Amino acid sequence: ALFADAGEEVWIFDPWEAHTAAIEHNGLNISGASGDRCVKSIRIAQSGSELPEADLFIIATKASAIDDAAQLIAPKLSTSAKVLTIQNGLGAGERVSEFINEQQIYIGVAEGFGAKVIAPGCVHHTAMNKIRIGAYNPSSIAHIEPLAKQWSQAGFNAQAYPDIEQLIWEKFICNVAYSAPCTVFNLSVKQLLSDSHASMVSQQCAREAWQVAKAKKINLSFEDPIEYVTAFGLKVGDAKPSMLLDHIAKRRSEISAINGRVPVVAEEMGLDAPFNKVLAAVILSREKNWC
Repeated sequence: ALFADAGEEVWIFDPWEAHTAAIEHNGLNISGASGDRCVKSIRIAQSGSELPEADLFIIATKASAIDDAAQLIAPKLSTSAKVLTIQNGLGAGERVSEFINEQQIYIGVAEGFGAKVIAPGCVHHTAMNKIRIGAYNPSSIAHIEPLAKQWSQAGFNAQAYPDIEQLIWEKFICNVAYSAPCTVFNLSVKQLLSDSHASMVSQQCAREAWQVAKAKKINLSFEDPIEYVTAFGLKVGDAKPSMLLDHIAKRRSEISAINGRVPVVAEEMGLDAPFNKVLAAVILSREKNWC
């Protein structure tokens, strides 16, 4: 919506036909942090073949849909086109690179950026802090500043990050702190921070992910994971993590790419992650009943 408001030609493809039909006929209705408005200039592709060639493709899907999205846009890519993938968890860049030249892949991290779909064609925007952008391949680092500038000109607080591992892990630790804990306890971020028992579990999940990052020698910008994720949570406020929203709607979540990923990487580093292992098991058990 912000890119369209800034005068860019914006196309959307989404297999949720009711949502795209509502946007096509009535515009995208937005409320919340970025202003209440209806954006009518967004164009809809009914299939992947209808997507035009573009300067920038943004993959903003759940982790489970990354492969399908990358395959969909691969035939549309010119040699100068950029692909920016924005997901929670680890491994998105690697999965996109199975279908797309890694020199065209960029990693985006949405920090403190909450939103939810209220109804087809209607979204509520709860928060917007920063979009952080890095290059998947080191040879493409020179392009991240112009890409971040493009986002800034559209109204985002965007920043280029040359260290992609720092970019990914700092967001990952925040995801780990709130995704599974909020989902298991059925609490918003604000409610979790006010609950000493749930907050303790959240902090231990974050600490386990931080310990793994330190073992991998990730160049984190902070030394106190509890202070870091608490500050992040206070910015998010009363937002509900997308994992909790998935469970409210009885959809399969991204647990395997977030909290469920911590024990896997911990084991590779000779560590253990019992809090994340237990919460991931609880969530997977719940999902088995409806997915």
